[in-house]
Amino acid sequence: MERNSAACAMQWSIELEKGLRSKKPGRSAEAILQFGPRLQQWSREPEPSSAAHHLFDLIPGEDRLFANAILLRLADTFRLGDDHIRRCVVKVFLSEYRCREKRKGYKGLLSKERVENQSELLTRVEFVFDNGDGNSRALALVIFGCWADFAKDSAHVRYLVLSSFVSSHALEAKAALFAAGCFCEVSDDFPCIVLELLVNLMTSSETSLPIKLAGARVFSKMGYSYSIANRAYKTGLKLLLDSLEEDYQIALLVSLSKLASTSTMLTSDQVEFLFSFLSQENTIRVRTTTLRCLCFIFSKGLCHFSVGPNLVQALFSTLDEPALPSNIQCEALWILRKMLLYMLPSLPSNILDHSKLLSIAENASPSLFMSKSLLATRVLVDMSIKFKEHGDFGSGLFCSSPTLSQLISLIINRITLLMKPLFDLGQADVVALKEVNNLLYLLLLMVGEHPELIALVLDQISTFIRNISNMHDIITTTQADILRHEKGMAMRLKVACKLHRFLLTFLENLSEAGTINMVVYDKVKLLVKQICEGNLFDCYTQTIYSLLLHSRVIWHHKLDESEDSCIFDRNSGMLLDNCSVGQELVSFKFAKKVLAENMNWSAYRVGSFSVCQGAWFVATFIFQQLITQVHSESCSCWLKSLFQFACSEAKLTLSLLTKRSSSLVDWLETMEFPLTLLRNDLGEMDLDGADNLNEPNYGKVLLGAYNSICSSKETLETAFTVGQSFCFQKWFLFLRAKVLRAVVDVLDTLETIPFVSESSSINEEVGKSFMVQCLQRIVQISLQLKRIAEEFDLVGASFIDIDNKSAKIISGLALSCSLVAFITGFTIFVPILPTASIARCPESSENILRAYLVQNLAGRLWQTDRETSEKLCQLIDLREQPDNRFCLLSGNQVFNISSEAREVIVLCSHAVSRIACLKIEAAREQSEENITGIIKDGLKLTFEILMKWMEIPFRTPKYFFRLRPSIGSELFAENVSEATNGLHISPGQHLSLNLCLQLKNLPLQSTKLYCMLRCGVSSIERKEEQCRSGFQAWETDEMVEMNKELFRYVTESESTSDNTMNINKRGCGIDDDREFVNSFVCFKLNERGIGFSGCSLDVSGFPTGSYRIKWHSCCVDNQGNYWSLLPLNAGPVFTIQ
Repeated sequence: MERNSAACAMQWSIELEKGLRSKKPGRSAEAILQFGPRLQQWSREPEPSSAAHHLFDLIPGEDRLFANAILLRLADTFRLGDDHIRRCVVKVFLSEYRCREKRKGYKGLLSKERVENQSELLTRVEFVFDNGDGNSRALALVIFGCWADFAKDSAHVRYLVLSSFVSSHALEAKAALFAAGCFCEVSDDFPCIVLELLVNLMTSSETSLPIKLAGARVFSKMGYSYSIANRAYKTGLKLLLDSLEEDYQIALLVSLSKLASTSTMLTSDQVEFLFSFLSQENTIRVRTTTLRCLCFIFSKGLCHFSVGPNLVQALFSTLDEPALPSNIQCEALWILRKMLLYMLPSLPSNILDHSKLLSIAENASPSLFMSKSLLATRVLVDMSIKFKEHGDFGSGLFCSSPTLSQLISLIINRITLLMKPLFDLGQADVVALKEVNNLLYLLLLMVGEHPELIALVLDQISTFIRNISNMHDIITTTQADILRHEKGMAMRLKVACKLHRFLLTFLENLSEAGTINMVVYDKVKLLVKQICEGNLFDCYTQTIYSLLLHSRVIWHHKLDESEDSCIFDRNSGMLLDNCSVGQELVSFKFAKKVLAENMNWSAYRVGSFSVCQGAWFVATFIFQQLITQVHSESCSCWLKSLFQFACSEAKLTLSLLTKRSSSLVDWLETMEFPLTLLRNDLGEMDLDGADNLNEPNYGKVLLGAYNSICSSKETLETAFTVGQSFCFQKWFLFLRAKVLRAVVDVLDTLETIPFVSESSSINEEVGKSFMVQCLQRIVQISLQLKRIAEEFDLVGASFIDIDNKSAKIISGLALSCSLVAFITGFTIFVPILPTASIARCPESSENILRAYLVQNLAGRLWQTDRETSEKLCQLIDLREQPDNRFCLLSGNQVFNISSEAREVIVLCSHAVSRIACLKIEAAREQSEENITGIIKDGLKLTFEILMKWMEIPFRTPKYFFRLRPSIGSELFAENVSEATNGLHISPGQHLSLNLCLQLKNLPLQSTKLYCMLRCGVSSIERKEEQCRSGFQAWETDEMVEMNKELFRYVTESESTSDNTMNINKRGCGIDDDREFVNSFVCFKLNERGIGFSGCSLDVSGFPTGSYRIKWHSCCVDNQGNYWSLLPLNAGPVFTIQ
């Protein structure tokens, strides 16, 4: 548990005192400056609560005592020290002042409410002012300004500040103006006095220019209220118009822009005023400052005002002036873009000069700061998108503009122009590469809004690759320096990797929109062929490009349009693509070259990409070879785990392919692939030619894959037992293993069911009883799978930094589990089937179970397949709706399914339709013979869906390869009672706790955290369990349910109008005949993500023993999204004795 500033106060006070007493030269100044960051930290933290006092063993008021002592010690040092020491003290307070959040109500360490001895502090600084020279008085005035929150109330200090305005010492006068500005920020009456004195001071002919500039800066701090700001703005505007001094004008322009940004009512006037200064009558410096002021206002998002033609034309006029620096013209373009984004639909059609923008984009040279060409191109792209959104595309407003094809050609030509000198000279230019990224991003934006441009973009990319090849040919025939040639090759590879990432995102976006067709496939295939043929690119680049054609994103669309190149399996109804398998063999060949050239890091990247693309044979081979190439034990264990994971999925893939063709196996043997690793679990697959329902080999293959997944997880757990390393990876493998185990159990149960002939019946008691037991077992597994789907949801909500694509894959896996749960629970949707007494659990009612499974699946399909979702809801009656707690979802967790899960969606539609038919058939005739037939059909449907489910490629999120420390929270607890040592209470008492919740590995995105604590009679802890290590939060049975309860509490708390966040909530209940108690707590965090609170658990009815408190926490980010936080430590253990 990290100590907060209050807990460190005594130590800081001692260290400061030691430093100030030290005789070592410079040590005193060092000790003072060392306290600067500590003062900033302390000032940003709220005052400690009673829980914090108890957790850190502090006496109430102790922190204030030491804070007062430190401030007095610094004030005494300022009073008695020399000029250098005084400057150090001023730096400490000035650094704290500059870090404050202005106009949000200052509550820091130097606020009026937290400073005890205000008069003593002011007296010590006044002594320096009264007895020092001009420099000392200036330093004293600066300290008064930093202490403005309480110094403003002193009439004597006010007098000193105001009287120093006319000091003959320039530094003193400037310091007085600084202090006056600080007072104006926190006072409602002082600005009026200052404003009158400022006007006299600024208009006096005796006032020097430096003093005028310092006075101009005071205007920016007069935003305490709108009335004060309005009066100050008008006064400053008059002073600006009456002055002819350029430096003075510039200072006032900046100051008035800052002042106007505090009020939306002043912003419009200031923008119009600034545009009037863009005319060529003003100097370059004034116009440059004007543009920067406009950038400042627009960067604040203050753009809600009308734009006339003169404003736009004023910006366009600045783009033609060669006298203006390039970076200033870029700022003009940036402002123009901001204006167009907000106000394009309302602009007159005759004020947008598209030809000028196109000319800038084509002819501008790269800038060291920002690309003028890039900004002009971006403006054109934004215009095309905005016109499309408002239905104006193709209208007269855009007729004179460059066509979209011109824009695409312009972007590709610009990339070529940027890259050619880098290829020729072999130099790396970070700015140029960044601009290439931005240009490729613009292409993505354009294609997203204009799908008709897809083919053109791919053609232009192919042209670019050909141009790279031509550059290479020129270099190879005229090269004079081999080193320069090698550097040029390195630059080409970097650009090729950027293009690969672009194509990957490009294809994923097209797949989401459903716009990939045979034309796109052929063009991508041609582009990959350009990369893979010849010797221009290395084998790593060729491998990752070849894997593009293996991606489900690209080739499953080919299956939809052309079945000629595919094998159609009549039994399963699934298409098996020869192209995908053949493409993986090509990638395998390139991967072997990567390993042969000892490009181990590149090989690892290929393996990671192969896992994400589902190229399991390539991944298995690479990771197996890399295990022996690393010397670190941790790296070896990670690679071994990846090898076991890839091997498990390769077994499943091979079991499906070898059933139809032996060519893949023969080819893999010739390529020296370690097939023995996979064949052990295939066993009888090739020997079984019967296509009946009871195929034991499928269960055996799944069991082998399950064992490999478990081995992969155990490898990680054995190697990384300390801390919370590889949390996502372990949890992901844990859930994958649970899914495979559940499907294995379903297949094993199906195998034991005797399928009788048409003339047989199930009237015999033994047969009927056995049938009921098997069906009940399958329904139990169905409930397990539904819970696994909810665990996948929790995974997606527990990693705040997860990328969007990985989140979609996680949602797809949850949908897949929900489908299997639905189909294996088919018997509860046909009321006449013999499945009474399905389960002894809170949801044991068949009606509740039906609604439970239907809602879980229907909610996931609602956004992507509403028709199937509505059919699902028709399977249950409205009165069968379960309690709301069964269908709670995180606020950020709208079911966003990736396009690659469309096979699952199709399978869901098929399964729902078949179940609905079975239900109708059962209602039509309820004879025993009909029931037997329905059971047969239902079990056959279950097996059919499971077989098709197995053929859907398993997707691994890219986030799986993110190996940074896990984001989560840690909970620390202590007994409120000071009479006890540790968490011990007597029987019949409540457990009162002081709590500390601390965020780990996450920048602060929310100021509030919520936590739920739960303890039950069944949570009794044995001594050997209390010493356990390697806590894994996802292995607890109650994590999903606790997250649901916590989400309900958070939504209720956030929706309350009074926002009573400090009120904690307690509760109790019975779950599976076991008593438990709950407590919900809200924490207010400091800047380091640490919060303190307290709670009470009613454990008065618990018997003697030791109990572990289970806990779960969450946060709501600044966008209002709910995020679960992974518990990084086990809950506290308390003892009743």
